Amino acid sequence: MLRTVLIAGFAVLALAACAKRTRPPGGEGICWHVAPQADGSMKYNKLKAGVPDLEHCAAELESMRVRFLRLGGSAREVAGAYKGNFIFVERRGIFTAPSLEEHRYLAMVRTGDGRLAIPGAMPRAPEPAAPAQ
Repeated sequence: MLRTVLIAGFAVLALAACAKRTRPPGGEGICWHVAPQADGSMKYNKLKAGVPDLEHCAAELESMRVRFLRLGGSAREVAGAYKGNFIFVERRGIFTAPSLEEHRYLAMVRTGDGRLAIPGAMPRAPEPAAPAQ
Protein backbone atom coordinates (compact mmCIF):
# COMPACT_ATOMS: atom_id res chain seq x y z
CA MET A 1 0.00 0.00 0.00
CA LEU A 2 2.74 2.44 0.95
CA ARG A 3 4.66 1.58 -2.19
CA THR A 4 1.61 2.38 -4.37
CA VAL A 5 1.10 5.72 -2.65
CA LEU A 6 4.77 6.65 -3.10
CA ILE A 7 4.72 5.70 -6.79
CA ALA A 8 1.54 7.72 -7.34
CA GLY A 9 3.07 10.69 -5.49
CA PHE A 10 6.22 10.64 -7.61
CA ALA A 11 4.12 10.35 -10.78
CA VAL A 12 2.13 13.45 -9.81
CA LEU A 13 5.34 15.37 -9.08
CA ALA A 14 6.83 14.32 -12.41
CA LEU A 15 3.75 15.47 -14.31
CA ALA A 16 3.68 18.79 -12.45
CA ALA A 17 7.33 19.39 -13.34
CA CYS A 18 6.57 18.82 -17.02
CA ALA A 19 3.68 21.30 -17.14
CA LYS A 20 4.17 24.01 -19.75
CA ARG A 21 4.78 27.41 -18.20
CA THR A 22 4.45 30.81 -19.79
CA ARG A 23 7.92 32.37 -19.85
CA PRO A 24 8.59 36.01 -20.75
CA PRO A 25 11.16 37.09 -23.33
CA GLY A 26 14.68 37.81 -22.20
CA GLY A 27 16.89 40.47 -23.67
CA GLU A 28 19.57 42.49 -21.97
CA GLY A 29 18.14 45.77 -20.64
CA ILE A 30 14.78 45.54 -22.44
CA CYS A 31 11.59 46.37 -20.53
CA TRP A 32 8.45 44.78 -22.00
CA HIS A 33 4.76 45.56 -21.54
CA VAL A 34 2.74 42.34 -21.52
CA ALA A 35 -0.84 42.39 -22.82
CA PRO A 36 -3.06 39.30 -22.56
CA GLN A 37 -4.97 38.53 -25.76
CA ALA A 38 -8.51 37.18 -26.23
CA ASP A 39 -7.21 33.74 -27.24
CA GLY A 40 -5.20 33.41 -24.00
CA SER A 41 -1.81 34.17 -25.54
CA MET A 42 0.44 37.05 -24.51
CA LYS A 43 1.55 39.98 -26.64
CA TYR A 44 4.92 41.51 -25.72
CA ASN A 45 5.37 45.20 -26.56
CA LYS A 46 8.86 46.68 -26.21
CA LEU A 47 8.45 49.55 -23.73
CA LYS A 48 12.04 50.75 -23.36
CA ALA A 49 15.59 49.59 -24.10
CA GLY A 50 18.66 50.31 -21.98
CA VAL A 51 16.90 49.77 -18.65
CA PRO A 52 19.54 49.02 -15.97
CA ASP A 53 17.49 46.87 -13.55
CA LEU A 54 14.09 45.50 -12.56
CA GLU A 55 13.26 48.50 -10.37
CA HIS A 56 13.66 50.91 -13.29
CA CYS A 57 11.52 48.68 -15.51
CA ALA A 58 8.84 48.64 -12.80
CA ALA A 59 9.02 52.44 -12.66
CA GLU A 60 8.55 52.61 -16.45
CA LEU A 61 5.51 50.34 -16.22
CA GLU A 62 4.07 52.44 -13.37
CA SER A 63 4.63 55.61 -15.41
CA MET A 64 2.86 54.04 -18.39
CA ARG A 65 -0.05 52.98 -16.16
CA VAL A 66 -0.45 56.50 -14.74
CA ARG A 67 -0.31 58.08 -18.23
CA PHE A 68 -3.02 55.71 -19.48
CA LEU A 69 -5.20 56.51 -16.45
CA ARG A 70 -4.83 60.25 -17.14
CA LEU A 71 -5.95 59.65 -20.73
CA GLY A 72 -9.13 57.96 -19.49
CA GLY A 73 -7.99 54.34 -19.32
CA SER A 74 -9.32 51.99 -16.68
CA ALA A 75 -6.46 49.48 -16.23
CA ARG A 76 -5.42 49.61 -12.58
CA GLU A 77 -3.02 46.68 -12.93
CA VAL A 78 -0.28 46.33 -15.55
CA ALA A 79 2.01 43.43 -16.40
CA GLY A 80 5.47 43.60 -17.89
CA ALA A 81 8.66 41.60 -18.24
CA TYR A 82 12.37 42.18 -17.68
CA LYS A 83 15.27 39.72 -18.20
CA GLY A 84 13.05 36.64 -18.19
CA ASN A 85 10.88 37.63 -15.21
CA PHE A 86 7.31 38.86 -15.23
CA ILE A 87 6.57 42.11 -13.38
CA PHE A 88 3.10 42.83 -12.01
CA VAL A 89 2.20 46.43 -11.09
CA GLU A 90 -0.67 46.23 -8.62
CA ARG A 91 -2.36 48.48 -6.09
CA ARG A 92 -0.35 46.94 -3.23
CA GLY A 93 3.00 47.21 -4.98
CA ILE A 94 5.26 45.53 -7.53
CA PHE A 95 5.46 41.74 -7.71
CA THR A 96 7.71 39.52 -9.82
CA ALA A 97 7.58 35.87 -10.93
CA PRO A 98 9.63 33.71 -13.33
CA SER A 99 6.41 32.55 -15.08
CA LEU A 100 2.71 33.38 -15.04
CA GLU A 101 1.89 30.14 -13.25
CA GLU A 102 4.41 30.49 -10.42
CA HIS A 103 4.10 32.32 -7.11
CA ARG A 104 4.54 36.11 -7.20
CA TYR A 105 7.17 37.64 -4.94
CA LEU A 106 7.05 41.17 -3.54
CA ALA A 107 9.68 43.41 -5.14
CA MET A 108 8.54 46.92 -4.19
CA VAL A 109 5.85 48.34 -1.89
CA ARG A 110 3.84 51.53 -2.07
CA THR A 111 4.54 54.18 0.52
CA GLY A 112 1.78 56.18 2.19
CA ASP A 113 1.82 58.77 -0.59
CA GLY A 114 1.75 56.19 -3.42
CA ARG A 115 5.45 56.14 -4.31
CA LEU A 116 7.31 52.86 -4.77
CA ALA A 117 10.10 51.76 -2.43
CA ILE A 118 12.13 48.62 -1.82
CA PRO A 119 10.71 46.77 1.22
CA GLY A 120 12.50 47.81 4.38
CA ALA A 121 14.04 50.92 2.82
CA MET A 122 11.60 53.37 4.38
CA PRO A 123 12.39 54.33 7.98
CA ARG A 124 9.71 53.41 10.48
CA ALA A 125 8.24 55.84 12.95
CA PRO A 126 9.57 55.19 16.46
CA GLU A 127 7.32 53.15 18.72
CA PRO A 128 5.56 55.26 21.34
CA ALA A 129 7.08 54.84 24.78
CA ALA A 130 5.09 52.88 27.32
CA PRO A 131 3.65 55.04 30.09
CA ALA A 132 5.71 55.04 33.27
CA GLN A 133 4.14 53.28 36.23
